[in-house]
Amino acid sequence: MTTAERHVLVIDGQPDPDRARLTHALAQAYVEGAHEAGFQTRMITLAETEISFLRTAAEFDQAPQSPAILSARADIEWATHIVIIFPIWLGSAPAYLRAFLEQVARANFLARVSERGWAMKLKGKSARLIATMGMPAIMYRLMFGAFGVKSIARSVLGFAGVDPVRLTLFGGAGQPNVAARWLRQVRDLGIKGA
Repeated sequence: MTTAERHVLVIDGQPDPDRARLTHALAQAYVEGAHEAGFQTRMITLAETEISFLRTAAEFDQAPQSPAILSARADIEWATHIVIIFPIWLGSAPAYLRAFLEQVARANFLARVSERGWAMKLKGKSARLIATMGMPAIMYRLMFGAFGVKSIARSVLGFAGVDPVRLTLFGGAGQPNVAARWLRQVRDLGIKGA
């Protein structure tokens, strides 16, 4: 695949619209790195997106009507590589990001499920999840199993056929000097399209 054929979608999963939040800067760093490498890129910023919460199975079975969600679905179909960047809140992704993923998944967008199994609809795509947290990342992995991130990797992206799904966990948010290092690392990931 040439760089021109590599379509990178970055989903900035920080629900706080305050542009001083580190996750916004990390999303921008990834996009800048991908642009530098010549990849085609798009970005969805959840903090600027109206997302409603689903309450019933009947709603989940119906196709979404929201222009923002329809646009996001088109971006996901277009992408060959999906990057989701978000903070860990209470051990998992923020509820707003989960609500976005539920809205996107409506009406069998990720997979068509039948009594004989499921047909994955996003095969051929890869992904990276980048999560920031206050606790040390090793503690999140060892003591908590990183289940909040793995649930998206396996139960959302993996269920849809996205493979591989790589994880980058940044612990110690708010500590001196980590932001500059993380921004460099994420920009490098963007340059590699990884």
